[in-house]
Amino acid sequence: MEHHHRQEITEENEKKTLVVIIFTVVTMFAEIIYGYITHSMALLADGFHMGTHALALGLTYAAYILIRKLKDSPLFPTGTDKIGTLAAYTSSLFLGMTGLWIIIEAVERLFHPLIIHFNEAIIVAVIGLIVNGICILIMHNSSEEKHEEDYNFKAAYYHILADALTSIVAIAALFTGKYFNIIYFDALAGILGGTLILKWSWGLIRHTVKDLINMK
Repeated sequence: MEHHHRQEITEENEKKTLVVIIFTVVTMFAEIIYGYITHSMALLADGFHMGTHALALGLTYAAYILIRKLKDSPLFPTGTDKIGTLAAYTSSLFLGMTGLWIIIEAVERLFHPLIIHFNEAIIVAVIGLIVNGICILIMHNSSEEKHEEDYNFKAAYYHILADALTSIVAIAALFTGKYFNIIYFDALAGILGGTLILKWSWGLIRHTVKDLINMK
């Protein structure tokens, strides 16, 4: 018997996603630009990680639009739930590629370290963490509602949670380098951040593939 998992798609989740996209994109550009300026691999890792989340959130929002516009289309006789799941699956692939890039770049920095401007990098990293916190608060209530899950929204929510974790790692690395002069810890933080991204990517791929092929 074919299994169809009905998801609860709400207009509120769509609006919250758009607000979070705006916060995320602005912070992403700030972290990447200042990561290059300050030579901080941890800040770059956090910025590019946030970039993958911006992409994931963009896919989430685009999926909401398609779900809304095509909900009565004869092309989708069993519903449009899978559009959101497919968007989450696609974003997980980009997430994995970004994780690999960060790890490669961080390993190179271990052998060819650069001078890091810690004060500037710490300020931007803290701002990034604050933005992540705001985004988590915006999305949190919907993610905890007791109804059939909106996998598209849930994927975006966990992306933000993962980004908050890498922000914390970046800040810890920058403070360690500034006050204990352990420069290589910044590169190690980049490797850790990239590894966390890969782990998150793999978990998201497994979850969405199961739903796409109707596995229990």
